[in-house]
Amino acid sequence: MQPTAPETEFALIGRLHGRLGAIGQAGIERGIGDDAALWRPSPGFTSVICCDTLIAGRHFPADTRPADIGWKALAVNLSDLAAMGASPVAGLLALSLPALPTSDWIDDFCDGWMALADLHAVALIGGDTTRGPVLALTVTCIGELPHGTALRRDGARVGDGIYVSGTLGDAAAALPNWACRDEAWSAPLIARLTRPQPRLALGKALRGLATSAIDISDGFAADIGHVLAASGVGARIDAGRLPLSADLRAVVDPAQALGYALGGGDDYELCFTVPVASEHALCDIAARTATAITRVGTITSEPGLVLVDAGGHVMQVPTPGWDHFT
Repeated sequence: MQPTAPETEFALIGRLHGRLGAIGQAGIERGIGDDAALWRPSPGFTSVICCDTLIAGRHFPADTRPADIGWKALAVNLSDLAAMGASPVAGLLALSLPALPTSDWIDDFCDGWMALADLHAVALIGGDTTRGPVLALTVTCIGELPHGTALRRDGARVGDGIYVSGTLGDAAAALPNWACRDEAWSAPLIARLTRPQPRLALGKALRGLATSAIDISDGFAADIGHVLAASGVGARIDAGRLPLSADLRAVVDPAQALGYALGGGDDYELCFTVPVASEHALCDIAARTATAITRVGTITSEPGLVLVDAGGHVMQVPTPGWDHFT
């Protein structure tokens, strides 16, 4: 049977509302149904708000499965909340489409979005739909955290250890191998690209411990650079300590793996700094959040990023990460 499309934009909105607007969340007084949503932040909490846009052919291949698009559109925003140490509350979705999608496409998209939204009790409380030249999604997420506990980029101090969660480079390596996504060897890499795992539990656990944090979306070298610039410090990174997965090592040579880890982007892991005296607490956090944590370097007083090999020799730092306009 040929998949059918909703007859109007309002039918599309109704379908999205019916699938994605049902998740409840304390503090949401009114979700979809009026010109704006009503939300009441918890007493003693600060609101945390972020926004990301994904465009077909630029942020994901045009033939990406709808369920994966739904997951990733939400995940990249939840990753921003994780980097601040926030708990997610709700999201808004602005969806631009060249034509009304089929009902199957909508249902698959909603399946992917809900798979992640259900895990973190994220309610969809509004948004917009419009016709545009390509598929584009803009998601705004709202979170909250206790006053004065937000993780920021400007707190790194000389002597702090630099840490990353998970592994780096898998998502970037997936793009050149996209055509082979049904092959068993490429599936783990493709999964890292299409279904990133926002480190929300880790972000919350780091409140009061980490001196700075950022999520790795544009490449490790570029994103740690934002922390260094905001904090007015430098960093010495041990290239041999950068965590690389066995899946990545199996398909590319060591130099390529390092390049993907440093400059590839789309990892959505957390990079954070912790004072040496508090490092012992990370073992407990890693266990409680079921997250691998690796120390990759040290904050230094001299501005700039220095990359060294196992012998302590300075290496060339790759070109800064993703820039939409260069």
